[in-house]
Amino acid sequence: MSVPMRQSVMVGAYVSKQKLLRRARYPLVLMLEPLYRCNLECAGCGKIQQPEPVLSLRLSPERCWAAAEECGAPVVSIAGGEPLIHPEIDRVVGGLVKRRKFVYLCTNAILLEKKLDLFRPSPYLTFSIHVDGLRERHDAMVCREGVFDKAVAAIRLLKERGFRVTTNTTLFLGEESAKVAELFDFLMDLGVDGMIVSPGYAYEKAPDQQHFLRREQTRELFRGIFRHQRRKWRFNESPAFLDFLVGNREYHCTPWGNPTYSVLGWQRPCYLLGDGYVATFKELMETTPWENYGTGRHERCAQCMVHSGYEASAVIDMTSHPLEAVRVARSLAHAGT
Repeated sequence: MSVPMRQSVMVGAYVSKQKLLRRARYPLVLMLEPLYRCNLECAGCGKIQQPEPVLSLRLSPERCWAAAEECGAPVVSIAGGEPLIHPEIDRVVGGLVKRRKFVYLCTNAILLEKKLDLFRPSPYLTFSIHVDGLRERHDAMVCREGVFDKAVAAIRLLKERGFRVTTNTTLFLGEESAKVAELFDFLMDLGVDGMIVSPGYAYEKAPDQQHFLRREQTRELFRGIFRHQRRKWRFNESPAFLDFLVGNREYHCTPWGNPTYSVLGWQRPCYLLGDGYVATFKELMETTPWENYGTGRHERCAQCMVHSGYEASAVIDMTSHPLEAVRVARSLAHAGT
């Protein structure tokens, strides 16, 4: 696992505080969407299908900072849409870093070279580059040629400038486990600080509804990926979440662990399902019928094993059983899971 020590310590302290306060539900990562517009039209994305008036909306830096303070999560993942399109994204990021939030700026990297001078390296800032496969696979998934090469060039440039860089890989039906393992080896050779990987979720608005993984397909794919592991891979996520993906443990999802705030407000109940929006985080936490969601409770949750739903569950579990976290990490470091 490659989560920075500073982040691990601060998140661990935050979780311990919530337990001491006997809070059953609390956020770990704020999913911040300052806009929905994107410069790509990926077939598996449900965000860019919003109507034009919604695509034209932007959150101000002040609203982004207020949402982070209202929520209180120690980590903020800035997604979208493509965040680098936002005309004040540098102010958004700067204000969050000033508030000592661990910021993951997610981007497809198309605009990164143009925008990079707006940012400065910080232990609180990580660029998360979207990479869904090697060149042919990635370009097919984002529906445009040449994007993979831009992402690779951006990673190299970021590392040269002293930034922390992770990658974000979403896997769909039809993936070859050997090819995914080859991608992970390639990303390690590039020098990325860590990788985030997750099965895709069947967004209702996504144009392509035929290639989302079901639960057993997810487990089979990830077992195959780790069987092809021949070297150490650095993941920027809990080893327990990876253990969950291969089917070695079960979790209930923690939708409140990754609350989403966007141009439409606080999204109920999670990043993946849009069952309405509320004006405040307090209203989200107190009025959402959480008991109606999750595997075995709602048909739309039946096949979901997505990072945004289960990473918080894994982190909370591992902070309660730290020795178990070490054991799981060691088992995943050896192929044949």
